[in-house]
Amino acid sequence: MSTIRELLVELTGTAEYADQVGDDVDLAASGIDSGDLVRLVLLVEQRTGVEITAEDVEELRTIADYERFIAERASTTTGGA
Repeated sequence: MSTIRELLVELTGTAEYADQVGDDVDLAASGIDSGDLVRLVLLVEQRTGVEITAEDVEELRTIADYERFIAERASTTTGGA
């Protein structure tokens, strides 16, 4: 299970939501509320050490968006390619 899916399970308290949402489905349109989206951003920052700005949040709509963002930022901060 991906990092974002694991965090969604933690947020929603159930694996069903995370299992049913496709990687390219808009999370807001899939039924997750704005409060949970804010909590998701905070959890991502806490667990990965990757900072997410307000501008970044506007671009992060799907699980795939979050996963790509984390991968790109993590490789930048660790000196990877």
